Amino acid sequence: MPKLADFKTNEKSWWCPGCGDFGVLAALQKALVDLGVEPHNVALVAGIGCSGKIGNYINCYNLHVVHGRALPAAMGLKLANRSLTVIAAGGDGDGYAIGAGHFLHAVRRNVDITYIVMDNQIYGLTKGQMSPTSHSGFKTRTSPEGNIERPVRPLQLAIAAGATFVASGFSSDVKQLSRLIAEGIRHRGFALVNVYSPCVTFNRLNTYDWYKEVLSNLDDDPTYDPTNRAMALERLIETDERVRGLVYRSDQPSFEQLFPGYRDEPIVGQDWTLPEEDFTQLLEQFR
Repeated sequence: MPKLADFKTNEKSWWCPGCGDFGVLAALQKALVDLGVEPHNVALVAGIGCSGKIGNYINCYNLHVVHGRALPAAMGLKLANRSLTVIAAGGDGDGYAIGAGHFLHAVRRNVDITYIVMDNQIYGLTKGQMSPTSHSGFKTRTSPEGNIERPVRPLQLAIAAGATFVASGFSSDVKQLSRLIAEGIRHRGFALVNVYSPCVTFNRLNTYDWYKEVLSNLDDDPTYDPTNRAMALERLIETDERVRGLVYRSDQPSFEQLFPGYRDEPIVGQDWTLPEEDFTQLLEQFR
């Protein structure tokens, strides 16, 4: 069985002291240990931004891709080698701005990957500009008189697009977050785990104390049914998505299960040897 030390690296972190992403890192490592997954069976695809460095701090296969492209790379990995536990990770800017198109299509395709978004409601790496999830009126370097845009609601967006697993976590609650991540990995299909992860340097509004005051815990509400899609959307609208816990889950076939010609063995294990005469014929065809 793997131990926590097996998922740690010697890479020195350059996250700011107190950054919420430390909690996400700890929760992900704990989830992988709890699941009993070996490091060589895990692939982490990370995007651009402060959160994109998370792959450097977890001992597993790590692919660092260009801005907004974590999900297509992660889906390609999973379809090529279905024996891998594939996790994509990034920030709110990476996932809900430049990567928003990929996000919607990953959700509706329901490929068996887990997407962890560290949502700090600001662009931290580029020194504090408003992000897609920044509140209206939020003052930043690019919105000195207050943000005039309405924020993206990623949880509602995911459910509307056909998501089969949606969870909302808080980086300060590692115990709950690690459980949500583990449940997302176990889920057969696309799993979104959106994590409120405070930026202690550039976001002085959405702080740890602010989140502790405004977030309601769905897991502690006996009246809440995470399998009820209408109830999930209604609660998200009522609370402006200020929730944590399991938001919605639906058991449906994954993309791989529905794909024509589905085979149990991964593509990487199949024999792709091409006879010389066939290769020569291909060259002639496209010469």
